[in-house]
Amino acid sequence: MKLSICVPVYNFDVNELVNELRYQIDKGLEAEILLIDDASEKSFIESNRDLRSKVGQFIFLDKNIGRSKIRNLFLKYSNSDYLLFLDCDGKVISKNFLKNYIEYIDSKNPDVIFGGRKVSDVKPDSEYGLRWKFATERENLPVEKRVESPYLDFQTNNFVVKRSVLEKVPFNEGITQYGYEDLVFSKDLHDQDIKIDHIDNPIFNNDVETNAVFLAKAEQSARSLAQLIKNDKNFDRVSQIKLAKAYLFMHKTGTIYIYRLLYRIVKSRLEKKLLTGSASLRALDLYKLGQLTLYMNRL
Repeated sequence: MKLSICVPVYNFDVNELVNELRYQIDKGLEAEILLIDDASEKSFIESNRDLRSKVGQFIFLDKNIGRSKIRNLFLKYSNSDYLLFLDCDGKVISKNFLKNYIEYIDSKNPDVIFGGRKVSDVKPDSEYGLRWKFATERENLPVEKRVESPYLDFQTNNFVVKRSVLEKVPFNEGITQYGYEDLVFSKDLHDQDIKIDHIDNPIFNNDVETNAVFLAKAEQSARSLAQLIKNDKNFDRVSQIKLAKAYLFMHKTGTIYIYRLLYRIVKSRLEKKLLTGSASLRALDLYKLGQLTLYMNRL
């Protein structure tokens, strides 16, 4: 088998995604679809259950194991030399999406490929403004920009990895919550001199989150980063994460105590501004840094 398409599923209806992938495979491509449901709510399990007849395997987990561990688990069920990982809220927008990856694999024999991501060019209602702004300004980079920083601009929503590479450099299962598993993975690839190729083969982000949901994820990512910093004694894995560098600089200079105090004073006002969807991403950075200082103070 040439390619295993691996989709971790959590509280999302993946019928549209699977049907499009199945349609492209049935044109004569050597690929299989694997789904692992990470203990979704019952309603989503029922809406996706009939897909079992359209995929190679559909595994239902009784307990949520998180974004890193579930990706490593696909190695157990894959029969392919390459694994394509897609987020369950992605939407295929190219009729040649799978063909593009397979042709690149055949011609280049790459270790890792990142295809990119897109969201709508139309600005949504203010309720969804924060997530959309983050995507358009920091995530949806053209391939010409991504190749300038191939490791920093890598994301895990749409990437192919050689089986032997993932076996050698698995995802860090110490990251159990949302946040930074992609940057840690790319740093581990960099340390092993494993190249990340970038191509123009994006997936469409089909589930733009509300400001409240995205802010909760930002808070969760700050908690994850605090745990990473605590466990990274030499600060090697977190050295390229801008938020971690800001924290470590303030800790070294002693200004962290002042920032933590000021953040506690303005936290509620900052949160209200972010929830309106009109705040700048600089305000989001200040919020995440503030949350990081609070979590580090508790560890």
